[in-house]
Amino acid sequence: MVLHSVKELTANGNMWLPMIGLTTLPHLGGFYGGYITRKEVNTWYPTLKKPSWRPPNAAFPVVWTCLYTGMGYGSYLVWKELGGFTEDALVPLGLYGLQLALNWSWTPIFFGAHKLTWSLIEIVLLTGTVGATMVSWYPISRTATLLMVPYLSWLCLATSLNYCIWRDNPEKKKGE
Repeated sequence: MVLHSVKELTANGNMWLPMIGLTTLPHLGGFYGGYITRKEVNTWYPTLKKPSWRPPNAAFPVVWTCLYTGMGYGSYLVWKELGGFTEDALVPLGLYGLQLALNWSWTPIFFGAHKLTWSLIEIVLLTGTVGATMVSWYPISRTATLLMVPYLSWLCLATSLNYCIWRDNPEKKKGE
């Protein structure tokens, strides 16, 4: 039996299940992204020209663990405040789901396919979708919105880094 509303969960005393599930969900794509990145960060990525201000490679897993936890918990707060997966939750949790799908897609595009142009377009769309998610969350839960601020800030840095890598590493045309 799937429980969709906060009332059903509260009646059964299982309120911690959605909190753990929604907080953990973003990490699933993070694990997959880490699997893709692990090899490429030692082989392909070092061949790219990168700006001097880029964070060290070791910072990325730590930062993403914190960001995924914050965004996941924020989604739980919104879900709880709206009474579960209700009609009112369609836009705020739909935008959240879209940004999560875009987030999970960036790594396979950049590290997996080595498509710098597509990864730049994708991360710009991701950053805009995170902003839209935050706007939709603000009237529902300011705490959830504030939990997304570090994520949006990191995405601005990551977008700038992606832009510089794209600019400084022109993709070769077929036959070059």
